[in-house]
Amino acid sequence: MIDALKQIVGENSILENENMASHTTFKCGGNASLYIVPNSTDELVKVLEVLRNENYPYMVIGNGSNLLVKDEGYDGAIVEVDKKISEIDVRGEEIIVEAGAKLSKVATIAMENDLAGFEFAHGIPGNMGGAVVMNAGAYGGEMKDVLKWVKVVDQNGEIKTLENEELELGYRTSRVMKEKMIVLEACIKLDLGVMGDIAEVMALLMSKRKASQPLEYPSAGSTFKRPEGYFAGKLVQDAGMKGYRVGDAMVSDKHSGFVINCGNATATEVIQVIKDVQAKVKEDFGVDLEPEVRIIG
Repeated sequence: MIDALKQIVGENSILENENMASHTTFKCGGNASLYIVPNSTDELVKVLEVLRNENYPYMVIGNGSNLLVKDEGYDGAIVEVDKKISEIDVRGEEIIVEAGAKLSKVATIAMENDLAGFEFAHGIPGNMGGAVVMNAGAYGGEMKDVLKWVKVVDQNGEIKTLENEELELGYRTSRVMKEKMIVLEACIKLDLGVMGDIAEVMALLMSKRKASQPLEYPSAGSTFKRPEGYFAGKLVQDAGMKGYRVGDAMVSDKHSGFVINCGNATATEVIQVIKDVQAKVKEDFGVDLEPEVRIIG
């Protein structure tokens, strides 16, 4: 199988027993049995076909901004869709974006082309593919507001183009997530604006983000999904868990909705903090906090 994969991506684009700490924004975690970096969407589709045919477990990631790999590691293949699959093509008021393109880059290109409506995504630390999967959003905007269509490959290897209304986009969920499809590219439809005004909004949102979030520490962004009728960060704070720490994993004292790596935290320590916070919030308020970060291994 490894020989077949090397035939597709080249010998230098497949690594064995690769440490995942260097591929996630949490900067901790164990090793993946295989780490594969396709150079194009065509290579990505072929790699997935080989892995499926071999019944070999795999997971596709972007820049690892919403992922935690257990210290025991992941016994399977991690397939990276990042900067090698990141073309951005502006076509009038639409932008065609490959799955590995960073949201911040897409937002900047939109601004440079006087296209408004994607400012909310400028500070989200992820790629287009992951943003589609979880319907990423911030400051009142969501991917569902701007997506026109998405090209995916499904679990049978069939490539499909899904229109916005077929994507079943909800709060941190989508049909792509539910059916375990892999995003290849997406089209966003924006509005004509003025570069200066768009830049001003982006700068304002970024300053808000820096003022309220612990961006100086490794994390996976918001650790918990927002429970209906509540705010996760407020529940954590009201439960007295702000600043709670296990080893070098800690609930941020700047924003209680973030678990951060404030030194050399292990994935086990991060997971323990998450579990302890969930237990305390459940005990105090009867609310189940669901992790937004994806834990594998």
